[in-house]
Amino acid sequence: MKINNKFRLAALGTALCCMIATGCKKNFLDEYNPSNQTTDNYYNTAKGIEDLVRSCYPLLRDITQQRTLAFPGTDVFAAADPGAIVFNVPGSVPSPYDAYDNTLNSSLGEIQTLFDLLYREINRCNTVVSRIDAVSDMSASAKTVRLHEAKFLRALCLFWAVQQWGDIPMPLDESTSASQEVTKTAAKDVYAQLITDLLACEGALPATASDYGRATKGAAQFLLARVYLTRGWNFNNSLGGTPADFTSALQYCDKIIASGLYPLQPNYKKLWPQHSENPTNQPWTAASSVANDKDPEFIFSVQYSSDVLTYVGDPSLGNQAAQGNNLHSVFGGDPGGCPGALTRTSDYNRFQAPQRVTPATYRLFDPQMDVRYDWDFLDAIVALKNVTNFKPLPSNPALTVNFAVGDTVVKYMPWNMPAVNPDEFGLDRVGGTKKYSVINTDQFGAVFPPGTPNPYNGSYPCLFKFWQPGIPYGDGFGTGNDPLFRSGEVYLMAAEAIVKGATGGQLGGADVYYNKVLDRALGANAGSSPQCAANPENLSDLTTVSYRATPGNITVDLIMDERARELLGEGVQRWYDLKRTGTLISRAKKYNPWTKFSNTITAQYLLRPLPQSLIDNSNPQVEQNPGY
Repeated sequence: MKINNKFRLAALGTALCCMIATGCKKNFLDEYNPSNQTTDNYYNTAKGIEDLVRSCYPLLRDITQQRTLAFPGTDVFAAADPGAIVFNVPGSVPSPYDAYDNTLNSSLGEIQTLFDLLYREINRCNTVVSRIDAVSDMSASAKTVRLHEAKFLRALCLFWAVQQWGDIPMPLDESTSASQEVTKTAAKDVYAQLITDLLACEGALPATASDYGRATKGAAQFLLARVYLTRGWNFNNSLGGTPADFTSALQYCDKIIASGLYPLQPNYKKLWPQHSENPTNQPWTAASSVANDKDPEFIFSVQYSSDVLTYVGDPSLGNQAAQGNNLHSVFGGDPGGCPGALTRTSDYNRFQAPQRVTPATYRLFDPQMDVRYDWDFLDAIVALKNVTNFKPLPSNPALTVNFAVGDTVVKYMPWNMPAVNPDEFGLDRVGGTKKYSVINTDQFGAVFPPGTPNPYNGSYPCLFKFWQPGIPYGDGFGTGNDPLFRSGEVYLMAAEAIVKGATGGQLGGADVYYNKVLDRALGANAGSSPQCAANPENLSDLTTVSYRATPGNITVDLIMDERARELLGEGVQRWYDLKRTGTLISRAKKYNPWTKFSNTITAQYLLRPLPQSLIDNSNPQVEQNPGY
C-alpha cells in the first residue's frame, strides 16, 4: 500500500484552526496574537492537544449537512419534485442526482464540497495523530484515548469517502505544506486500514465517554460492524471482502447488544424532538423538546447545543453551513402555501426541499399499526391565522370559505384509506364537501384540476420526524443532536449479515433481529402483521402484503424496506445502503419517478466523479473515475 504523506489539496488551505480565541472582540481578520502561540508551540501541550481533538468534532456538523450525495437519487428521496414528473408538469427538469445522466459530473458543487470537508477533517485528525506523541504534560492513558478519538473520526470520514469515490487519497499523517502530488490508494487497502484503526479504537476507547458525545468503544464497534458488512458485499470485487466479513459484522452487532449500554428505547417517538403536530397547541419549548436526545439508544451523534455561539461549524469555511441542526427544515412539503399558513414563522418554519420523499415511500408503512408513519409524517396542516373569503375552487370564484386559527386546512389521507367519493373531498374539488382540502397518496404533489391554478398544487406531507418546536425561523437553528449510529440499526445490520450467510447470531435467525425493531414500531400491536403496499410504485394499487419477517420470507429487499421505515432521513446513509447491497439501480428505477423516467442509471454511477478541482490541481493529473 503506497501512502503519500504529502497529500494536500490546494483548495483546502491549511484546514486547521486553533479555535481558542473565542473571547476576542476584535475583528477576526485583524492580526492579533497576544500569546505568540503557534501550532508548533501550542499543540505540544496537553491543553493544546485537548483543544485540537475537540476541534475535530464540530466539523462533523458541516459534513453531515451535505446530504445531497446520500439521499436524492435513491428509492426514498428525490431532489426534484417527484410530483412534477408523475403528473407531467410542463418544463419539469430532474436533478442530476435523480437522473443519473451526464449532468452528474465532476463540476457539481456538492461533490467538491463534500470532498473538501472530508479531507479537512481527515487532516485535522492526522494533526492529532502526528503531534500527540510529543506532548510531555499529558498522561499516557489520556494520550491513548485522544489519539483513538482522532483515529475513529478519521476512519468515519475515510469510510464515507471510499464509498463515494472508490480508490481515494489516504493521508495518514499531518499535511504541513502544499503539494500537487496526489496518490490514490486502492479501496481494498483503505478498508484494511479502516479495520486496523477501528480494532485499535475498540481496545483503546472507553465504554462511556468522559464528555457526552465523544467517540466510545461502542461507536468503534458499530463502525466496525458497518465496515465489515460493506466489505463483505465486496463492491466490484474491489474491497478485499470475503463471506467471513458478514460473520464479523454480526459478531460486532451482538457485542453492542450484549453490552446492555444501548437498549432499544421502548417508544420510537421518544427518540426525537417532542412536538405536537398542531402548532397552535404546542406544549413543548425548544429546550424541553430535546431533553431526550441523550437516550441510551444513541451510540454516536453529531452534537449541537442550546448556546447559539456554538451553532456555526468550522469558522475556516467561507460558507457557514452548520447554523444549528437543520434536519427539521430540509425534507420538503412546505406548508407555507396553504391558507392560514402563509406567513413564515417558527410554527412550521422553513421546509425547504433538497430532499423530497418519493410517493412510494409513504406506501411502505402500515399507517394504522406502525407508529413510525404517524410520527414521521405531518398528515394535516392547520391555519396559523384567521382567513376570510378564501376561494378554494378557482373554477368557482363565488365559492368562499373562512378559517379560524387552528382549523385544519389540508388533510393527507393514508394510502390504504383514500377518499373515494366526491363528498369525502374538500371544497377545492367539484362536488367536495369538506371545508379543508383532502389529498390522497396518489395525488401527493399533483396539479389538479389539470392546468388550473390551485393553492394546494404540489402539496404533500412534510417529513416531520425531526421537527423541533420553538426554534427561530430559518434554515437551521435546531439544538437537538443528529444521531449517526443507534441500536435500532444494529439489529437490522445483524439481520442483513445473517441473510448473507453469517452464522452464530446470539438472538437467533435474521427474522428475530428484524422483528425486534418492527415490534418496537408496532407498539401495542407488537406481534401483529403490519401491511404495506404490495406494489409501492403503483400509487393506485391497494393490494397489501405483510412486512413481518419469517425465516421463509426475509430477504435483503425486505430489510431495505425496513431500513427505509426505521431510518428514514437519518445518518446521511440511504445511498450508501443501496450501493452496499447492490440494490441502488433496481430500487431507484422502481421507486424514484425521476430515475425511472430517465432510465439512464448504470453501474458507472455507483461511484461518484472525483471533483474537478482535484483533477485540475494535481500534477501529474490524477485519474478520474471511469465514465466521467
